Amino acid sequence: MTDAAAPAVLTERQGHILIITINRPEARNAVNADVHIGIGTALEEAERDPEIRAVIITGAGDKAFCAGADLVALSRGGQLAPDNEAQQAWGFGGFAAHPISKPIIGAVNGFAFGGGCELALMCDIVIAAENAQFGLPEVKVGLFAAAGGAFRIVKQLPQKLAMEHLLTGDPFDAATALRYGFANRVVPLADLMPTAIAMAQKIAGNAPLSVQASKRVALRIIDGEIAGDDAHWNDNRRERQKLMASEDAREGPRAFAEKRKPVWKAR
Repeated sequence: MTDAAAPAVLTERQGHILIITINRPEARNAVNADVHIGIGTALEEAERDPEIRAVIITGAGDKAFCAGADLVALSRGGQLAPDNEAQQAWGFGGFAAHPISKPIIGAVNGFAFGGGCELALMCDIVIAAENAQFGLPEVKVGLFAAAGGAFRIVKQLPQKLAMEHLLTGDPFDAATALRYGFANRVVPLADLMPTAIAMAQKIAGNAPLSVQASKRVALRIIDGEIAGDDAHWNDNRRERQKLMASEDAREGPRAFAEKRKPVWKAR
């Protein structure tokens, strides 16, 4: 178990590579305000530092990359994002609306559910351990994938398959992720970080300005935002505002925290 005083996010430099680790294994690396600030700040530093040419994001332990939002903390009135508006603008986990020019590799070391899957969706490359699973189960707890998942998954999986997982909330495994191009590599857990680091080193060996320009053009990153995403985020805000005012949105996290089946009222 992680020491209560330990940082929620760890960073390590290996040459031109920055490794960001979500360090809450006792909470399945679920996102709270500290994780949001830690990841977002690390990405800001990576973007500013010309010596950083690639970033790896992973989770501590061998079971979870990220379980998404800390629903237990949320049910108790805890915060998932900081009060600072500039940091809030980074999106969920400090990353969901925070594209940078440096390539980002997700080293998915276990399950990536909810917001964890949405963080993987933001990565440029995904290396998955054989035990990795991905999913957007928000519909099972009275929420929806509002951190980019609802509009990004239909671009990264075949649409009918994406809609199945989005609407049922059922997960898909690493083999499925590889088959449909959601993951670039699937490797044994012991080989995960060496494989991710090797990929990062290969990228870092190329001309850094060329790599960064390529990413910006491919994703249409302009002034720190992905062009065209505004409409999606506006849709998200509108739907989230309506949903969060519902009884079901309160019932879902409460039932999750109480480990019982939710009682939906469609209101």
